[in-house]
Formats: sequence, structure tokens, C-alpha cells
Amino acid sequence: MSWEAVIGLEIHVQLRTSRKLFCGDLVVFGAEPNRHVCPVCLGLPGALPAVNPEAVRLALRAALALGCTVHPESVWARKNYFYPDLPKGYQITQFDRPLATGGALVFDAASGGEGQVRLRRIHMEEDAGKLLHDRIPGATAVDLNRAGTPLVEIVTEPDLRDPADARAFLGALKRTLEYVEVSDCNMEEGSLRVDANVSVRRAGEDRLGTKTEIKNVNSFSGIERALRMEVARQVGVLEDGGQVVQETLVWDDHRSELRAMRSKEESHDYRYFPDPDLPVLRVSPRTLDEARAALPELPRARRARIQEVFGLSAYDADVLTQARATADYFEAVAGALGDGALAARWVSGPLQALMNRRGEAADALPLRPPTLAALVRLVEEGTVSDAAAKKLLPELAETGETDVRAVVEARGLVQVRDEGRLEAWIDGVLDAHGEEVRRYREGEGRLLGYFVGQVMKASGGAADPRRVRELLLQRLAER
Repeated sequence: MSWEAVIGLEIHVQLRTSRKLFCGDLVVFGAEPNRHVCPVCLGLPGALPAVNPEAVRLALRAALALGCTVHPESVWARKNYFYPDLPKGYQITQFDRPLATGGALVFDAASGGEGQVRLRRIHMEEDAGKLLHDRIPGATAVDLNRAGTPLVEIVTEPDLRDPADARAFLGALKRTLEYVEVSDCNMEEGSLRVDANVSVRRAGEDRLGTKTEIKNVNSFSGIERALRMEVARQVGVLEDGGQVVQETLVWDDHRSELRAMRSKEESHDYRYFPDPDLPVLRVSPRTLDEARAALPELPRARRARIQEVFGLSAYDADVLTQARATADYFEAVAGALGDGALAARWVSGPLQALMNRRGEAADALPLRPPTLAALVRLVEEGTVSDAAAKKLLPELAETGETDVRAVVEARGLVQVRDEGRLEAWIDGVLDAHGEEVRRYREGEGRLLGYFVGQVMKASGGAADPRRVRELLLQRLAER
């Protein structure tokens, strides 16, 4: 009988705020260690926390985007444990009365079709500090800049069975959170961190096996690899007659290996109790309605609409909706051109390549949608070649120039369509390549592209390649 994996995820998401959750300190990645700290996040006696309302607003948005039930009242709790990066000796979080429960996310399953993962809860909490092992030889340093950073923790039900689906689900979750601007989800900077709980059982059984927790995974591909490795290990242990031990494992991405970290804690180990310094967090119906009204169109719905409205393939619609800014840009270009397929070709091709080179999102480019649409129109009407237009994109993105026709004329990029000049270039090329002309007439049709290239070279790229091709066919037929 075969085995099946049972996988649940705990995702910590850093909220997109400039301030910490319970004080006014700035949230700055990569700052000088211990620069952005104060009595509140240091846990000094007499320092009292006060909730950041912007963090609450973003947490509500995340919960609503994922279809959760937001509770009118939730309670802050102290999670007690002792570790060098936790200056108070406890973390302020939410326990038995979280911000939201329920909800689900539909995603494209790795094997095809749709998958769905139910959510157990979303709660708010503060982040801990960070241990630095490479600053002082033979010692560990503590940086508390991150202490107090606002987080939401998203806890799934154990609905996943395949490590590849865990990766696919996380990709869909990341896209959703980015769309609603809850977080930048930058895993390299720790804005999105994932812990995985995994057990195995015989296929067809309902009883859950003993689970282990995998921590310290900083990429979606790492999650998939770590889960595959742990599932195989647990199956091996059970088939050899052993028992899986409940423990926490740490993933070493460089060595692609899992190591035991500690025995897995239960909730009673943390001695949760309501934080006496913080009142109950209350969410009014009006606040909830305003948060719901402010939600944008979510990525899965937008992908379906763009595919239907603009007649695109599922692949193209998926590429164009990977980022909300790219989808906005595409729709603006498509509206200006009145041609979705043409806009998709330019936005997902040359424009995406430009964004990758510059490391910028579509909404940060000085090259705005009306400018790109104007350039594409010049290509379609034959004023400028496709190749010349693509070469011009970086300049337009650098300068922000909007008068595209003037730039094309100033750079001498207007295509020559005068038939007299085109025929002169064509005749010169054919006269200089008599052997190739003979081979073409004997059936080597692929040489037509060679002739087009030679004419473009002779014209310095100024000739209209479409008209060159048409005239070449005529000339070659006459010879």
C-alpha cells in the first residue's frame, strides 16, 4: 500500500508599513544593527505598547482577500519563551481569539486543474530580532532592528498532499498578497517566511501521523525540496518498523539537507495569556466595509477576465497578471491601441525584458503606457521597424520622452519606403550574390531571409523590411 503526505503551512508575512506594530520606530531592512529600537521594542520597564492602525488595516485587507471571517473582537496574547533575539522574554501575538478564521485559496495545481487550501486562521503578531553569526568571530551578535515589525501569520489546514502543490499554493498566495498591497513578499529580505508541518500515512487512512516541522526555508523551491526529502525520510522510518519523532527540523539550503533543531513545542509550552497592556482589538462594521470596498480585483479573477475580454491564451493572460502593475500597464496599452493581442506581445515581450534589466516594476517605469502605445502604432503603420522600436525602448524609459515621433525622426529611424531607393538596394544585393540567387531559384527558399538581411545591412537598417521582402519576391521571380 502506498503512502501519502499530509502538509500544512504556517506563513509569516511582513506587513507593508513604515512603522513597527507597537511603537513608532521605523522598519528599515539592512540598517545599521540596533539603530531602530526604542524602550517599547527593547522591553524596558514601564514602556507601554500602542497598536499601529495601519498594520491593522493591512491585516484586515489580507483576511478579506483570502475570504476569511473577520471577528469583531480579537485579543492580544503573550507567547512566553526565552531566546536572545526576544528582548521582552515574550512575543505579542494572538492565540485563542485571532483576527480572522476560515477562508480558502484556489490555485493552479502542479498536476493540472485547480487545487484549494482551506485556511485555519490569520492573526497579527510582532516579529523577533535577528541573530548574526558572521559579525564577531566565535560569538553570535543580536540585532533588534526587526523586533516589533508587524506580521500576519497565515495558518493553513493540512490540505496539501504533494510538495509541488505546496510550492504552487505559495506562489498563488504571494501573488494575492502583492495584488492587495499587504506586503512586498520579498523572501530575500524576510518579508515572507514559511514553516511547513508534514506527516505521512497510508493512503486511504484518516488518522494523521506524527508530524515534524520544517523551518528556515527561504525559497519556494527550497520548500518543495525540503518536503520531498522529509516525506521520503518518514516513509523510510516507518517501513523499517520505526516511529517518527515529533521535532523541529532546520533546512540547510546550501547543503540541501535537514537537521534536527529541537523537540516540537506544543501551545501549552508557551504559557499564553492575554496581554495586560493592550486592550481588545475591535473592528467595527464600518471599518470592515471600507476595507472590503478598497480591495482591488484579485489575480485569479483578473486573469480570467483579461483572457476573455482580450481573447488571449491562458498562458499569456497568466504572464500579464503575475504582477498587478504589469496587468494595469497592459490594460492601459490595450485600451490605447484597441488591440489586446498586439499589446500583450509588446508588454510581455520587450517591455518585460526592459523591466527585468532595470529591476523596476511597470508602474515605476518613466516609459508610460500611452508612450509605448504610440511607438507600437508607428511600427504598425511602417514608420519605424520592429527592431528599431525595440532598441528605442531603453532610451524612452531613461528619458521619459513622450513625443515618440519626434524622437524617431531625430534618431533617423524613419523607415525608407520609397520604392526607387528600395529597388536600388535590392538590385545591388542580388547583383553581388549571384551564386545565392542561383541556389534560391533552384529551391533553397530559406535564402530569402538572407537577402532581406543583406538589404537591411546595405540600407543601414533604414529600409522597411516588410516592403523589402515583397519587392525581393518580385525581383527574384523576374531573374
